[in-house]
Amino acid sequence: MSVHHESLLNHARSRWFWIALVLSIGAIVAYIWHSPGVPPNGGTWLGYTLGTIAALLIVWLMLFGLRKRSYRGGSASLRGWLSAHVYLGTSLILITLLHAGFQVGWNLHTFCLALMLIVIFSGFYGVYCYLRYPTLMTRNRESATRHAMLDEITELDQNALALADGISPKVHAVVLRSIQNTRLGGGVFAQLHARDDSDAALAGIKAALDEHERSFHASKAKSNQTIYAMVDFLASGTNDRHTDALRKLIDLISRKKSLATRVARDIQYQALMEIWLYIHVPLSFALLAALIGHIVSVFFYW
Repeated sequence: MSVHHESLLNHARSRWFWIALVLSIGAIVAYIWHSPGVPPNGGTWLGYTLGTIAALLIVWLMLFGLRKRSYRGGSASLRGWLSAHVYLGTSLILITLLHAGFQVGWNLHTFCLALMLIVIFSGFYGVYCYLRYPTLMTRNRESATRHAMLDEITELDQNALALADGISPKVHAVVLRSIQNTRLGGGVFAQLHARDDSDAALAGIKAALDEHERSFHASKAKSNQTIYAMVDFLASGTNDRHTDALRKLIDLISRKKSLATRVARDIQYQALMEIWLYIHVPLSFALLAALIGHIVSVFFYW
């Protein structure tokens, strides 16, 4: 038995795709059939009709924002609203162009059209995000939640600090600096550039290991750099307790690095899914204001 996965694009057997297609074809047929005696424009009866349909669609599509914040109807209903939002919103491109008779100029009407196109195309990016990133987030989380991963990172940090504290102040400082330089979450910019300093710390330790082995065999000289403090313990072999502690510490930092990388990636996916709304939503309200201005100006000069 095949499993049918329903997304916003094929919701209810693509009901809203077919409705938008019929609406678009009807508008095209009416546009071709219509013979106003003047170049097609928004001032003919068909122009007013298509303009009214477009205006009502814009207002109705904006109600999706209210529906998202409503707990009534369930996820299936919300998916239906979103499917209608996508397909009817796309059909607006054709309907408004037919409404204007493909006439554009430097005026409020074209400004309204331009705003609508920006809103619609920003919505296309939103559809791409909603189709792509949830799958990547699920795969990245490996059945864990972000909250659980952050709790585990906190526990690893605490264990690493406790372990480092028992080794030496220098090693403790290295671990503490790594924790302090880790940035996960915050504002939108911080989410897009989430980073974990464990990667840099481990890379520095590996580089220091190579450097230490070369310098140890050549001159037995000790480095004064902080990053070598952990390596000195490992290479000397004079204190097994410290050597074991350092190996455990490196293991803890490696585990934290792997976990923090997944959390950072998860936060970035979430930010990419939401950042387009900072354009889409404000411009939608700007479009509504421009639409009101467009309608008022039309009736004022009518």
